[in-house]
Amino acid sequence: MSLKQDIKAYIRLTAKIADQIDVNAAAESIRRNIYFRGPNVWILAFSIIIASVGLNINSTAVIIGAMLISPLMGPIIGVGLGLGIDDTKLIVEGIRNLLVMVIISLLASSLYFLLSPLNLPNPTELEARTSPSIYDIIIALFGGFAGILELARKEKGTVVLSGVAIATALMPPLCTAGYGIAKLSPHFFFGAMGLFLINTIFIILATYIATKYFHFNTVKFENEASARRTSRLITALVVLVTVPSIWSATVIVKNNSFTAAVENFISENRIFGKNYIYDYKITQGRKRNVTFLVTGEGLDAGDQLALMDAASEYGIPHDRINLIHRSFISDKNESDQVIQGVYEVLEDQLVKKDSLINSLRQQVNSLGGREIPYSQVAKEVSIQWPDIKEIFISRGASVTTDSLDTSFRTLAIITADPPVSKEQTNRLEQWLKVRLSDTTVVVQQKR
Repeated sequence: MSLKQDIKAYIRLTAKIADQIDVNAAAESIRRNIYFRGPNVWILAFSIIIASVGLNINSTAVIIGAMLISPLMGPIIGVGLGLGIDDTKLIVEGIRNLLVMVIISLLASSLYFLLSPLNLPNPTELEARTSPSIYDIIIALFGGFAGILELARKEKGTVVLSGVAIATALMPPLCTAGYGIAKLSPHFFFGAMGLFLINTIFIILATYIATKYFHFNTVKFENEASARRTSRLITALVVLVTVPSIWSATVIVKNNSFTAAVENFISENRIFGKNYIYDYKITQGRKRNVTFLVTGEGLDAGDQLALMDAASEYGIPHDRINLIHRSFISDKNESDQVIQGVYEVLEDQLVKKDSLINSLRQQVNSLGGREIPYSQVAKEVSIQWPDIKEIFISRGASVTTDSLDTSFRTLAIITADPPVSKEQTNRLEQWLKVRLSDTTVVVQQKR
C-alpha cells in the first residue's frame, strides 16, 4: 500500500463516526429534556438571575456561569429533531416549552432590571448582545452540530449541552431583551431578540441536518393520508426555518461589510481638509446609511463632493451618506468627544511619523554599514583588469516610469581601452557582488 493510500485510510478511520452513533438513545434523551417542569424550572430561574446580575455588573465570568446551567438548549434541539423525524407532536411540545421558557426569562429579567439600583453608564456586556454578526451565525450552526453529535455518540466525551450553550449564548440575549423592556429601549429589546432568534434558528437547522445525515428513525403513520399531511407540514416548517436563516445571514453580512467600510474610511480620513469628522451614526435596514458629524470651517459643495468621492472608494455610495456640519458644539459630551478624537488622530500621526523616522534611520545605518571602499576596489580592479582605466560606482534607487515600482541597486560604469569583452564584464560584475557583499550590482561599459 502506498503512502497516499495509507494517509487516506488513516483519515477515513479517524473521521469515521457511523459506528459510534446511537440514534435511538439520542432521540430518547432529547425527548426527556424538552419539558419545562421539575428541576428545569428552578435551573432556569437561577440562570436568569445569574445572567442578569452578570450583565448588570459587566462580568463575563458570571454570564458564562449562567450559560453553563441554562436549560434552554433542550427544547430547541427537540424542535430540530422533530423536524428531522417528522414528529409533529415533538415539534409542538418543543415550541411550547421553549415559548414558556422565553416568556418567563423575559418577565424575570425585566423585573430584575426594574428593581436593580445599579445603572452602569457604559453597559458593554448588554450592548454586545444587540448587534448580531456573521460569527454568531457560524457559532450557532456549528454549536448545534456539536450538540446533536454529543447527544448521539455512544461514549460521552467532553462536549456537553452546557458547553454548546456557552458557545451559542442563549440566555444573555434574553436577559438583555428583558433589560430593553425594563428601560423601554427598542434598541436593546429588538437587537437582543434578533440575536436570540438567530441562535435558535441555526441550532434547529443544524439539528435537522444532523438528524437526516445520521438517519434517525422517522415516525410511522397509520395511513398514507396522515403521512402526506405531516410531510407537507414538516416541509413548510423546514422552509420557515431555512428561509429566514438565509435571509438573516445575508443581511448581517451586508451590515457588517457596510460598518467595516465606514470604520476604515473614518480611520484614514477623520481630518478632512480644515474639518474634523468627530462622530458617525450608522442606520441599518433595507437601505444602510451613515451620517457623518463634522466640525470645522465648513464644507461647501465641492468639499462635500470630495468627501463623498473619498468615501465611495471604500464602498460607501454617495446616496448612503448624510453630512451634518456643526461649527459650534454646545453639548459637553460631544465637545469632549471632539477633543478626545483630535488627540487620538494626533497621537496616531505621531506614531506613524516615529515609525517612518525609525525606518529611515535603519536605512541610513544600513547604507553607512555598507560604505564602498572606492580606492581599494579601484586598485584591485586595475590589477585584475589592466585595460579598465576608470570605474564609477554608485548606489541609488531605480524607478520604472510605467508602474512607478522602486528598487535599490548598485551601478558600476567602467571605461576601458581597449573595451573589455562581454565575458569580462560579466566576470567583473560577479566579482563586485562578492567584494561588496551586494547582489544588486550591475556593471555597464561606457562606449
